[in-house]
Amino acid sequence: MNLVAFREVVKKYDTALTVNHLTFNIGEGEIFGLLGPNGAGKSTTIHMLSGLLAPSGGDILVDGYSIRKQPLEVKKRIGLVPQELAIYETLTAQENVTFFAKLYGLRGSLLRDRVDEALQFVGLLEKAKEKPSTFSGGMKRRLNIACAIMHRPKLIIMDEPTVGIDPQSRNHILESVRALNKLGSTVIYTSHYMEEVEAICTKIGILDQGKLIACGTKDELKRQVGQDEKLIFEIDRLSVRARDEMAGHPGVQHLDERDNGMTLEVSVKESPSILQDLLFIIQKHSINLRKLTRVEPNLESLFLQMTGRNLRDE
Repeated sequence: MNLVAFREVVKKYDTALTVNHLTFNIGEGEIFGLLGPNGAGKSTTIHMLSGLLAPSGGDILVDGYSIRKQPLEVKKRIGLVPQELAIYETLTAQENVTFFAKLYGLRGSLLRDRVDEALQFVGLLEKAKEKPSTFSGGMKRRLNIACAIMHRPKLIIMDEPTVGIDPQSRNHILESVRALNKLGSTVIYTSHYMEEVEAICTKIGILDQGKLIACGTKDELKRQVGQDEKLIFEIDRLSVRARDEMAGHPGVQHLDERDNGMTLEVSVKESPSILQDLLFIIQKHSINLRKLTRVEPNLESLFLQMTGRNLRDE
């Protein structure tokens, strides 16, 4: 079942199309990674989904409610962890979460319970009476998450939640994402750290120039672009006949010879026998194999192939 549905969503500024007829779904229970180079339209898309920007055309549905027709119903179901910290330095941690809880209509004992629950979840309950002006960057980020989840939203949007924090806090936040997902929340996660997306996301969408150019699991994206696996052979010498025989194999897409023939980088189609065939050729020509490295496509290389840019390019 889909929790979020983008339907031909457009955002125009004057004549410029920032988001161009965006159509895709996010299933209930997914951790959906939204990726794209700078200027691809990610922030605009997030702002429209969370009700901070109005679409120029199309519609976004969250749990069946329209962001255009029923924006308050949509906002009730969303928790937003923005790129920039949205906390008050002069209020205590507890007062920060309480402030946002009241905006969602929580009152009385329910409010107190939810505030404590959120602070406990992010590991800040013992710091409840302290002000974030005394917190580290990672603790402030965790407080930001507490402010976004105290109303138990069905959809949590995390927009670059680990920027500029230490590794320990980053790991804590990633574990929090997994835990929230296990508790039933669907998560949209944007990041400039590809390893984070690989580690936690069940599905990935890639935006470029306002369009969704690919969407699926990591394995599905790999099949969509048809990216090849690489085999790197480090050898003592290479004969012309052996090189030509390897290059002529129907499973070999490309063969690069480096280090005066002592390193072969071979791009191959996915096949259960290709490695065995190439090793047979090497053995047949009495070539001494010193080392073999198998390089599978990763998200970084997939992203580069699709967009022509690295994820962290400015």
